Amino acid sequence: MRDFDLNLVRTFVLLYETRSVTATAESMHLTQPTVSYGLQKLRRRFSDELFRRTGAGLVPTTTARALYEPLHGALAEIEAAVTGARSFDPATARASFTLCLSDLGEVSLLPRLMAALPRHAPGVKLTVRPLDVSGAADQLGRGEIDAFIASPLLSSQRIARIPLFSEGYVGMVAREHPRLRGDRVDLAELAHERLVTVFGPAGHEGPRRALEAHGLLDRVVLEVTRFAALPYLVQTSELFATVPRLVADMFAAEHRVRLLELPVEVEPAQVSIYTRHAHARTPPQHWLIDFMRGILTDPRDRAPVMI
Repeated sequence: MRDFDLNLVRTFVLLYETRSVTATAESMHLTQPTVSYGLQKLRRRFSDELFRRTGAGLVPTTTARALYEPLHGALAEIEAAVTGARSFDPATARASFTLCLSDLGEVSLLPRLMAALPRHAPGVKLTVRPLDVSGAADQLGRGEIDAFIASPLLSSQRIARIPLFSEGYVGMVAREHPRLRGDRVDLAELAHERLVTVFGPAGHEGPRRALEAHGLLDRVVLEVTRFAALPYLVQTSELFATVPRLVADMFAAEHRVRLLELPVEVEPAQVSIYTRHAHARTPPQHWLIDFMRGILTDPRDRAPVMI
């Protein structure tokens, strides 16, 4: 065991989770040659190739798959012990975290975090960056952000997913829409309306797939990239929009719009926190994730935040 240290365990676990020497090097703040050298030591130690290179990345061997659970468990226990020794006290700490949020996240989730933050961690500062789903995992690996909240279900081994809640959808029209006057719309009525949809990198593909399934894509007359634009477009027109229910309630309270139940089934959005794996987080990052999960897990059960 003299030539087998904790960094080799961490290297193995991260290689298994990321399937990438580059991502492992970024997570450990090492060079790629250093990680490759560590992999060679691991191969000699276990007399096995451990990972085979393919076009899709590293593929673990049978030996690597057998090793992952015990080594991951041991690393997690060590990290937990060290984290306890270097605990983060939010009541007295002065720290800064960087998050990536979509426009919906900034409108509906960020106010809840900021309302609770002074009570839990008065010395903590948050910086919010625009969400780029395709690049957020790389930003995590490089240490540029601490977490991001997104609705697409990302299955990357490089990051940990922490579910928050499922979000359904409703229709939204102008308060004085000339045709749609009740609290719901049927499929025949929807087929005669002019539709506006959101199309962008932040997810929420469910509404578009539902329109396509019912042959309604040809009724789309406008595509935008941000949900935040929808109430301004709808309240002065006859456009029909499909909006996540949580933020739709906020739009209805602040704009001249009404909400309608939809005649088609729309796949709910699965809103989650994405961050580093537990054994790769610092004590402050552990606190941040626990804080966000506690505040945001079921936002509809909480009183509205006045800002």
